[in-house]
Amino acid sequence: MAATQIPSAEPWLPPHPTLSKLIAAAKGCQGCSLYLHASQTVFGEGPPHARILMVGEQPGDQEDHAGKPFVGPAGKILDRALADANLDRDAIFVTNAVKHFKFVERGKRRIHAKPNAAEVAACRPWLRAEIGVVRPELVVCLGATAAQSILGRDFRITKSRGIFFPHPWAGLVMATIHPSAILRAPDEGSRQEQYRMFVVDLAQVPRKLTA
Repeated sequence: MAATQIPSAEPWLPPHPTLSKLIAAAKGCQGCSLYLHASQTVFGEGPPHARILMVGEQPGDQEDHAGKPFVGPAGKILDRALADANLDRDAIFVTNAVKHFKFVERGKRRIHAKPNAAEVAACRPWLRAEIGVVRPELVVCLGATAAQSILGRDFRITKSRGIFFPHPWAGLVMATIHPSAILRAPDEGSRQEQYRMFVVDLAQVPRKLTA
């Protein structure tokens, strides 16, 4: 890594990036210490010029093993919600703000650990470059980590979820909860309500694109 005290993926970004160049370069990223323990880099996936790009927090255990974003339990919730919101996942580019799985080991299990601000900032060049080459019309941030990576550390989903904001990286950016929040809800009633509100947020996206 370049001689600097601030972790950053910037030195690993290829010049004149394309999606294939970014994917190849990200495999060797050592921009922060998360690469030391994760199985692999999990880069974004989807159509190279998708109109919609969705950003989560980080890959989970199943994503880390598969090398693909949103293939675990939260991904299944996302798939169902997208279908209920009249969105086609195959037409959406899906990625994460942080490209390596951060976890703590408990016995044989690897438990998700929230990336800190320095780790999110270190990975931000990948996200910026990703959005830059896909050039989506609309970015949907799933969860606070993704939203704050793009909209700033003062952004609060509790105050501004479902609202569309202009952004220099894309035409519009909107934030909603991460589907894993639905899985963490304390009871079935809460899960159903969280899911309903999640679908309501996502259903705004196709209407916004056709407006």
